[in-house]
Amino acid sequence: MDARRVTWFRRLALAGAGLAAAVVVLGAWVRLTNAGLGCPDWPGCYGHVYPNTGLPDAQSGIAFAKALHEMIHRYVATSLGMIIVILAVWALRFRHDRDQPVIPAVLVFAVVCLQGALGALTVTLLLRPLIVTAHLLGGLTTLGLLCWLALPAANRLTPRDLALRRYAWAGLALLILQIALGGWTSSNYAAVACPDLPTCQRSWWPPMDFRDAFVLWRGLDIDYEGGVLANPARTAIHFTHRLGAAAAGVGLAALGIVTLVRARSPRLKQAAGLLLLAVAMQISLGLATVHWGVPLGLATLHNAGAALLVVSMVNLLRASTPPRGPPAGAVGMVPLPRVDPPR
Repeated sequence: MDARRVTWFRRLALAGAGLAAAVVVLGAWVRLTNAGLGCPDWPGCYGHVYPNTGLPDAQSGIAFAKALHEMIHRYVATSLGMIIVILAVWALRFRHDRDQPVIPAVLVFAVVCLQGALGALTVTLLLRPLIVTAHLLGGLTTLGLLCWLALPAANRLTPRDLALRRYAWAGLALLILQIALGGWTSSNYAAVACPDLPTCQRSWWPPMDFRDAFVLWRGLDIDYEGGVLANPARTAIHFTHRLGAAAAGVGLAALGIVTLVRARSPRLKQAAGLLLLAVAMQISLGLATVHWGVPLGLATLHNAGAALLVVSMVNLLRASTPPRGPPAGAVGMVPLPRVDPPR
């Protein structure tokens, strides 16, 4: 019965992971269509659950479209939140079951609560880049934790397989840093600062303002829709994102190749293959996005590629993580022989 419960728990977590991926992609769509302030209040839209009344500009089509984009994103995020609440309650209810994961379920509940707060601050603080980037990282963290809950631990791992896990954690840290750079690039509207490849503004080192590019907080009452930075600062952000993409691409590709060569577990080899595929897709999407002038479809797919990279890294980590050992006194443990005291 415990095994059946855990199976259904994983299925629900998998459904949540699918919704989390949709929330990430929809969030990118909202940001790229400049609909982040389509509903300037929260959690409703101009005081309503559905954006059908009270819109500015005499309910113009553009205002309605932006509001609809934002509210669809909120509807899907709310559905995801409900699933996460169920997972957390489920995990705590059956926390004494040997195979029931508890800590990741509680952690993802805490993260989604933080996400709700960040979502509200994103609107009320007028798309502040630090909040928008943190919101993106929180969404991908939610996705990663749900994937961890949905995937079973690995079995029959050799010492060589277990040794690869430390490299996988290093690869995850590198990926998080690069995603943060990508979020900073997008939230500062710096994606179009370098319209050519492989140079930037037809120069290998264009004029850049790194001092102003990475100021995390600029005070209140500043509307960041469309960006507030001058072109040299946006160029510095985009250029740094490119350098980070090169480093992350090489590092993750090396991780995938080393895992393919050294791993003994078939599941670990498959996870390495998926990671290499995700890296190749993301690099291709990044190059195509710049080459074609950051079209909406490709830019959205580039965000979906980041989500796929997170899923691939979590899958690799799960494939190199052994199951928890049985608790003391569990069935199947060999009892110690009884020794009578000497007379």
